[in-house]
Amino acid sequence: MNSAQSEPLDCLVIGGGPAGLQLGQLLQAAGHTYRILESGPAAGTFFRTFPRHRKLISINKVHNGTDDPELNLRMDWNSLLSPDQQMLFTRYSKRYFPHADDLVRYLADFAEAFKLDIAYDTRAERIRRGADGGFVVTDQHGQEHHARRLVMATGLTRPNTPDIPGIETAEDYSVVSVDPEDFTDQRVLILGKGNSALETADNLVETAAVIHVAGPHSIRMAWNSHYVGHLRAVNNNFLDTYQLKSQNALLDGHVLSIDKDPEAAGYRVRFSFSRADEVVKELRYDRVIVCTGFRFDASLFAPECRPELVIDDRFAALTPAYESVNVPGLYFAGTLMQQRDFKKSTGGFIHGFRYAVRALSRILDERHHDRPWPHQPLDASPCALADAVVARVNRSSALWQQFGVLGDLIVTAPGEPARYHEEVPVAYAHQSRLTEGAEYFTVTLEYGPDHDKVDPFDITVRRTAQNSVDDAFDAAYLHPVIRRFRAGELLGTHHMAENLENEWDHPEVHHAPLARFFVHELDLRPSAARR
Repeated sequence: MNSAQSEPLDCLVIGGGPAGLQLGQLLQAAGHTYRILESGPAAGTFFRTFPRHRKLISINKVHNGTDDPELNLRMDWNSLLSPDQQMLFTRYSKRYFPHADDLVRYLADFAEAFKLDIAYDTRAERIRRGADGGFVVTDQHGQEHHARRLVMATGLTRPNTPDIPGIETAEDYSVVSVDPEDFTDQRVLILGKGNSALETADNLVETAAVIHVAGPHSIRMAWNSHYVGHLRAVNNNFLDTYQLKSQNALLDGHVLSIDKDPEAAGYRVRFSFSRADEVVKELRYDRVIVCTGFRFDASLFAPECRPELVIDDRFAALTPAYESVNVPGLYFAGTLMQQRDFKKSTGGFIHGFRYAVRALSRILDERHHDRPWPHQPLDASPCALADAVVARVNRSSALWQQFGVLGDLIVTAPGEPARYHEEVPVAYAHQSRLTEGAEYFTVTLEYGPDHDKVDPFDITVRRTAQNSVDDAFDAAYLHPVIRRFRAGELLGTHHMAENLENEWDHPEVHHAPLARFFVHELDLRPSAARR
């Protein structure tokens, strides 16, 4: 472990998982002083335990028919961003759904490859404000770590346990046995309807006598909602056993109480059924397993710097800059960033937050180190702007993965070259110095507003939308959207036509309508004289 620093660090990062490593590499490359505190003996401690059944649901598609590293990142959901093109997770596994141990190996090698400043076996136990306005973090050894800014990259570490009488007697997903033989001929109740619950149910199908999966909300399938945290197909075999009458069932409703019955060596569970006039029944089980997810642990913070919590107190409330809304200088990285796009985009997963973390590093540079957001000068003619947009949407992995959240930014002023900024959080762009006193365009990839209400397997819907310029505004599937703003006010919108192969480069279908949009919107700008 490194000795205590004499001067406050520019940045202290709590957590040596994927987000902490990603930010550490970026801070180090930028020349900032930083340190990562990791509670475990190596990077990626979370993935040494989770997921419990060791199959990741983050895809790892090695063969994509291209050697373009940017395009390949669209199908590589586990690699971190780095200047070393060999430092890719695809070199660690060929499995589409890889084993979690392979991710643990990759993260350890990433930390070593870049010689990141990580204090292992160092658990943050108390966080308070320092006399200089910065932060002081005390670890379990009593050592204090001082920093001007603090970034929480811990992930969600506390069980998100429902308030149900008797639930403390049930078994938690984090510790329950994963050996199916331990459940032979037993009646099992699983609380929760997400991937951890259905992953657990699938594991028990061959041995348990009866499995009930219960929760107050209906299951949402990722292939319908396009939110990768909803139930994935790889975990939905249990649904077959329910629909085909194999003694298993999904229960919609609320668990009212869980009573451990010492005489029967099991549980009596009172359940209120939805869509059945709230009928209450008492059901008997041998085992009850709680698979209801996790929440952020804010107990480390002293009252003067405790972040405000939202979404049933599961997440810290964040500004568009990924900063606490009530604690200046306290930032968040990794899965904690998903508060900004909760159940809408990919901020809770490596393939999404690796780009959000890179955006955070640029925000920190811009705010605290007087380093402007990188940009390329661009001829402000409509054709040149259309060329730049078409090139980016057909190759970018960041806009592809963080759909609707990160966007490219084109800032224009009459008589001057345009500035093209890549991968700016759209909400941040509207209030940042990047757009002060200027008109600007955002470039995003987005699903249609009602995409989750459309049958994704209905070919008639997709057929009418494909390459249709007139219907592009109503496209349900992923497609580019370009918007013009002034001071955050929306002035114009253009949807590029949907395409089955996600190739938005047809001269007449994609480029020409976009160029006409730029002609129209640029002509509406106030002249330099009127400014």
